[in-house]
Amino acid sequence: MDIKLRLTILNFLELFVFGAWLISLGGYLGGQLHFEGIQIGKIFTTLGIASLVMPGIVGIIADKYLNAQKLLGILHIIGAGFMFFLAQTKDFDTFFWMMLGYLTVYMPTLGLANTVSYSILTSNKLDIIKVFPKIRVWGTIGFIVAEVTVGTLGWAQNNMQFYFAMGISLLMGIYSFTIPNVPLSKSENKSLTQRLGLDAFALFKEYKMAVFFIFATLLGVVLQISNAWASEFLRSFTADYPNSFAVTNSNTIIALSQVSETLFILTIPFFLKRFGIKTVMIMSMLAWFLRFGLFGVAAPEGIGLGYLIMSMVVYGAAFDFFNISGSLFIETETDSKYRGSAQGLFVLLTNGVGAVLGGMGSGFVVQHFTTETGRDWLSIWLVFAAYALILAIVFSLIFKYKHNPEAIKEIKH
Repeated sequence: MDIKLRLTILNFLELFVFGAWLISLGGYLGGQLHFEGIQIGKIFTTLGIASLVMPGIVGIIADKYLNAQKLLGILHIIGAGFMFFLAQTKDFDTFFWMMLGYLTVYMPTLGLANTVSYSILTSNKLDIIKVFPKIRVWGTIGFIVAEVTVGTLGWAQNNMQFYFAMGISLLMGIYSFTIPNVPLSKSENKSLTQRLGLDAFALFKEYKMAVFFIFATLLGVVLQISNAWASEFLRSFTADYPNSFAVTNSNTIIALSQVSETLFILTIPFFLKRFGIKTVMIMSMLAWFLRFGLFGVAAPEGIGLGYLIMSMVVYGAAFDFFNISGSLFIETETDSKYRGSAQGLFVLLTNGVGAVLGGMGSGFVVQHFTTETGRDWLSIWLVFAAYALILAIVFSLIFKYKHNPEAIKEIKH
């Protein structure tokens, strides 16, 4: 089998596992397990907690002690075990710890899958910049296929989503052992601090970078809000619109967000070269404002359905315009000795610290606007929209950056 096809399958399965449960989890926790807003928020903090330390530790293991493709397989097989127990768990405390255990082994696999792909492409003398994006996009497609499948089969509101994820995770684990060997690193030059990426914290001494990383953390909050509450929001329409497509196929509606994400990636080179990184990042924050504001006036039918679909469309700009342009900003603005660590710090702050703050903060907001008669979703989404708008205004005022089109020679996807 062609090596590019084998890596495409690897990336497809990697994110298929994630898509099988992430989008529908919030609705399942609220609708079937009847967890409170704060409890749902706490469970979503596990994603951030697992992202704080484990990717760095697993990266060291893969670098020095165990081949990356084997470690990838072992982690997915262990993850399948956690999914089996999650499917049978009903109480909050056990579910929290089972989910934390699962994400502790799953989150590092996102980086490992990239490491495996990069190494094998390099060893086969293939251009990573040209070849890998075409392989990686199948990961996003896998995520979309998984969430639509779960929604179509009616598993979004029951524990079958976890059994489904368990089966695919087990398959991914076994498949990883068939991938060509990734050699261990022979480098002895890096300190533990460098291997964990902690040396990049020195960049906080520079005003421009300090502001950027602070806002990276604050934008990590809004991504977690979207992950945690979109499904639960659509489930709330069940009583008034029980037969609406947006209610019975909520995962399919939400999947439009990921489709939009894949399309907006193609527009980034134009926007970056034309307007610059600062403006594109502000566009991202305003897109988050629209994402939440449109949710506030959305409904499963009539003009409300149009608002709902528009919210899914703007998600692509909200997600891509910060995550990809932010990564490029680091690539062009940091010293080469910090570049790799700075990229890791960017992920740690957005997916780690930001996710924890987003899970906890959004949980308190939802709980505050929840009464015996239900949740006041209009107020909830307006609070989140106001947060995103404030970020955009403050960022535009304090982030100092002069656009230089020549700094961005060519961006390929």
